[in-house]
Amino acid sequence: MSRLIYLDYAATTPILPEISQAMIRCLSVEGDFGNPASQSHHYGWDAAKHIATSRQHVADLIHANPQEIIWTSGATESNNLAIKGTLDRYKNQNKHIITSKIEHKAVLDTCADLENLGFQVTYLQPELGTGVIHSEQVEQAIQPNTVLISLMMVNNEIGTLTDIQAIGLLAHQHQILFHVDAAQAAGKTEIDVHAMHIDLLSLSAHKIYGPKGIGALYVRQGIQKQIKTQIHGGGHEQGLRSGTLATHQIVGMGEACRLAKINLVEEQQRIQKLRNQFLTSLQALTPVKLNGHPNKHVANYLNVSFFGEQANSIFSAVKQIAAVSSGSACNSHHATQSHVLNALGLNEELAEYTVRFSFGIYTTQEHIEALLSQLEIVLKEDKVTPQLSFV
Repeated sequence: MSRLIYLDYAATTPILPEISQAMIRCLSVEGDFGNPASQSHHYGWDAAKHIATSRQHVADLIHANPQEIIWTSGATESNNLAIKGTLDRYKNQNKHIITSKIEHKAVLDTCADLENLGFQVTYLQPELGTGVIHSEQVEQAIQPNTVLISLMMVNNEIGTLTDIQAIGLLAHQHQILFHVDAAQAAGKTEIDVHAMHIDLLSLSAHKIYGPKGIGALYVRQGIQKQIKTQIHGGGHEQGLRSGTLATHQIVGMGEACRLAKINLVEEQQRIQKLRNQFLTSLQALTPVKLNGHPNKHVANYLNVSFFGEQANSIFSAVKQIAAVSSGSACNSHHATQSHVLNALGLNEELAEYTVRFSFGIYTTQEHIEALLSQLEIVLKEDKVTPQLSFV
């Protein structure tokens, strides 16, 4: 049985061969398997050197300083540490947080938990259809007791870009800490944490061809003491995240960030060309509604709603050649409609016909043509198109 064409890179990415090889060298007795905290012998010293090099690679990708990088288990933990760690010292002080309705559940569920503890949270409504959060909305939502703004740079379902620099400047002017979930942005768009006035930024390795189970939180120099640790026991990572460092995973993330920085511009140009071709050909086959901004987006994502065929039916028809998604991987096991599509204004019937295609480093012209050919067959067989309305 042949393997599916993988078009779900927004959910996760395969580890590149050079990255897995670098990781393997940190696992065996012949390699650098030592505990980086063991500073009495060369096993620990060698592991610590790998940690330092990897920390530099992550910092380079986002134009940070290496001492501003804190290792975590992934973007979910990074988001929790950034938000809960910031708000912990404000318990019972009636403080206010600003976020949006289309954030990842790692942010939304964390904010909901804080609401139960007495914090106020404003959930910004994105622009209908595009998912854009405007800086003017953020400014209008700021209150005297606002202490944190938390927004994603790239939406994980529709790929829309947020004007992080404008919002970061606004937060800086009001002396409000600014957290950015960049799990879907790293390696796909330029990130400069200092130019963008970002105080806290979450990253995940498995979105950029690195291993699962490792991520990082950028913490701007000078605010570390404002963040309260959520995991105690050893004082690792400047006291912000205790636990023995997984050298092999960290090396994997460091190498992934190094390669992402090298390949960013060329790879985005290549994928944008494939995306444009696919969307144009798709529109020639059948009416589709583009979900997300037509221009303010990263190349890797294409979220569309089909007329006349439910997403599940399309999945069934193309499952022999392609792996796609109807939403984020963290939501796909639930039967409820995507909260992102809800916020964009899609009605329930139209949302059922929605598919997210996400492209990556192994996506080729041949893959796109094969998928289009299969979709053409499916859409030609579907002779009856329901009358749907946009809201």
